[in-house]
Amino acid sequence: MNKIEIEKKIENVFETLLFNTRFIVLTAVLGSFVASFIMYLNGTLLVYNGLMLFIKQLLNFNTINEHEVATLVPLLISSVDNYLFATVLLIFSMGIYELFISKIDPASRTPESRPNWLNVKSLDDLKAALGKVILMILIVSFFENSLDIQYHSSLDLLYLGVGIILISGALFLTHIQQINNTHK
Repeated sequence: MNKIEIEKKIENVFETLLFNTRFIVLTAVLGSFVASFIMYLNGTLLVYNGLMLFIKQLLNFNTINEHEVATLVPLLISSVDNYLFATVLLIFSMGIYELFISKIDPASRTPESRPNWLNVKSLDDLKAALGKVILMILIVSFFENSLDIQYHSSLDLLYLGVGIILISGALFLTHIQQINNTHK
């Protein structure tokens, strides 16, 4: 073997080794998937607790505890937060798998079976999909926190209104961006 053939062989071995290091991403894929599963279960437990609290309120209608009534809505809002975060983790898990490892075959069998959020062709696509869900988490968190705030003055209500307008603006801009991306 001459020098050029040896260099080419070393280059091929190195590039193959380097390419196969992409499988380290599987730790993030599996970790995110397990975390997603845990968050879905946690959200479901919150819904179950809310259901049990509601049934308790129905059965004891004559002796309603004001504290229990006030905890039902935040409990269910927290479950939505858990589900949304679980969805972020699931999208991240599937997206990073498709970017670094391989396309997810069952989703590719027919165009109708492949959800739009799973069309991840680049890190920017993955960031955009995650950004939309994270925005929804922030909206739910804002709503959840707005329930706990004591409104003492008209200025407090003005702050709430400004917050709602800012959230509406963020949703509008996200919608405009999505429309622009679909027309490209």
